[in-house]
Amino acid sequence: MSGNALYTDLSGYYDLMCADIDYAAQSHCVHRLQQLFGNGGKRHLDLACGTGPHVRHFLDAGYASSGLDINQPMLDRAAQRCPEARFARQDMCGFQVDEPLDLITCFLYSIHYSASIERLKACIASVHRALVPGGVFCFNAVDKQRIDNASFVSHSAQHGEGHFRFSSGWYYRGDGEQQALRLRIERTLGEQSEIWHDEHPMVAVSFAELQTLLAPYFEVQVLEHDYQRLAQWDASSGNALFACSKR
Repeated sequence: MSGNALYTDLSGYYDLMCADIDYAAQSHCVHRLQQLFGNGGKRHLDLACGTGPHVRHFLDAGYASSGLDINQPMLDRAAQRCPEARFARQDMCGFQVDEPLDLITCFLYSIHYSASIERLKACIASVHRALVPGGVFCFNAVDKQRIDNASFVSHSAQHGEGHFRFSSGWYYRGDGEQQALRLRIERTLGEQSEIWHDEHPMVAVSFAELQTLLAPYFEVQVLEHDYQRLAQWDASSGNALFACSKR
């Protein structure tokens, strides 16, 4: 499979792919960032929301939470998980909202799905338009200059009678504005195994370049990629949290 077809065909297994993610910790951390750097408001939108696990946590924390994604099967599952939320099939690089928001999130490095610098610029501009003054944009990102092409993360999960093993890793060739997220999924059922390989085109950007893109719109805080504690980025790690307050 190629492109995002894998996510469409295996949307029912997406939560298994993300089974090792602590959605509650991530959501609570961003709630704290909103209290520290934002206006404390409760109108929230999650970009690239997938099946809606973050939206669920924000709803439970008292937010008027909504989500958007370009993948309809994901949105269908999100609506089942969060029937009280509003979901829309929109491109995060050119979306519109009915009323200004207090908080916009983009978890799981999904900001890189912008796929090019021009589209990333459009995403940032769309977020800025959608936020009230003092509203906050929170997301995580990876620095292209610190990617280890040989590094992969893996985990396994059981689903029904099948055993799944998921692996993912970043790849950057060393120049240009494109990097890739490489995925491998293996499903074993009895004595038979199926393997899917997928490669998603992602925008490659350094943190210095990203801060330059954000600066005209936001006051930017770059934090360590640690959802348990809040600390300024040490300027050496390859991933970070960004908390951006609208000017």
